Amino acid sequence: MRQARILAALYFILTISPAISDMTDSIEMMWGNTQVLYDSYGHQTMSLTLDQWTTSAFRSKSQYLFGRFDIDIKLVPKESAGTVTTVYMVTEGPWQYHDEIGLEFLGNASGNASGEPYTLHTNIYAKGKGGREKQYRLWFDPTEDFNTYSIIWNPHMILILVNGKPIRRMKNQMRDDTPFPLYQPMRMYASIWNAEDWATQGGRIKTDWSQAPFTAFFQNYTFNQELDEEGQQKLKDVDGKNKIYDYCTDSRRFPDGYPLERALQ
Repeated sequence: MRQARILAALYFILTISPAISDMTDSIEMMWGNTQVLYDSYGHQTMSLTLDQWTTSAFRSKSQYLFGRFDIDIKLVPKESAGTVTTVYMVTEGPWQYHDEIGLEFLGNASGNASGEPYTLHTNIYAKGKGGREKQYRLWFDPTEDFNTYSIIWNPHMILILVNGKPIRRMKNQMRDDTPFPLYQPMRMYASIWNAEDWATQGGRIKTDWSQAPFTAFFQNYTFNQELDEEGQQKLKDVDGKNKIYDYCTDSRRFPDGYPLERALQ
């Protein structure tokens, strides 16, 4: 039964499908060489550029408590050793108690015989405690085109996906005294910066500044907390076939008027 409930919850959250809007509707630029670009159809792309003098970053205008986050990224091509392109959710309270869900793309040293392709480095912090790193080799070249990276965060689990494929799951195990991001809202950040002291082969390969500027591109940022049409229909079907009681229609319980939230359900 417990496994069935987990699978049902996983199926439910995967039906959440965000609608795409302009990046600048929900994103604000922070510092460095951060630009908004437009294609021939008027669709927006944001670029972050790193050189020897400055990093770049943007963040979401809003904070969120649970939902699904998606963003398309095209990473820095060719020699990008030492650089790190990041997208992460993070709280804004005291750092010693912060929560964070982070994806870091560690640069490529393709021209070096001992070099390595991009590594996706993930980490999760809860109540200031990190140390939960997992790293992955991607099964495609993330510099050739845009690919979709997603975080699904709810009270039961955190799920990280690449092009819709789940690669990492962390369940809420607070009953076993394992910290889990549960109470603090988070804001999305994206940045590019130099981490040559550790990023590529543990810092053995340094940043080649003759290849600068290093630029990564971002499209189609969404953070969605609503069901798509299919999910709404499933909810309506369950409502019609399986629901046997609803406090919002119990006139005996609320003779002086129904709860205010009834109109929002």
